[in-house]
Amino acid sequence: MKIADLEFEPLIAFDAIEKRVKTIAEKLNSDYAGKTPIIVGVLNGCFLFMADLVKEITIPCEVAFTKLSSYHGGLKSSRIINDEYDLLANIEGRHVILVEDIIDTGNTLNYLIAKLEVRKPASISVCTLLLKPDALEHKIDELKYIAFEIEDVFVVGYGLDYLELGRNLKGIYKKIK
Repeated sequence: MKIADLEFEPLIAFDAIEKRVKTIAEKLNSDYAGKTPIIVGVLNGCFLFMADLVKEITIPCEVAFTKLSSYHGGLKSSRIINDEYDLLANIEGRHVILVEDIIDTGNTLNYLIAKLEVRKPASISVCTLLLKPDALEHKIDELKYIAFEIEDVFVVGYGLDYLELGRNLKGIYKKIK
């Protein structure tokens, strides 16, 4: 499959994604029973994963968003974090679940967690669709829910993009080298 000037091949089928989303939602329902967490999506990439995840969550919860970016249209993190839209919800004393599309170096997530910790939440945990363990540069204790671990390759689909294209693909596709 071609997106802009790059070729991609299937990596994770949509049915596998659906199964993992349901499994993670069941775990969140159990872990947060008796609580009302605020689920914070990190835009833009999280939107499909978060929507499907929230549909499977049966406990009371709130939803909010923030927007950060470090790719800026490239194939690798630029290491420059654009903080484009701040979380507007009051999280003091709240259980916060951050929902990410992908964690590679962990720089953006590290930045976001530090930024939110000063707002005194009861807890912060992280739920990600994809983790690239070989690219991770920071230990992230808050990372509790991982749908898939993948190799350090560039991916698109299911919310992830290349030059803002490919977000609408149902599965996840990796760049052909």
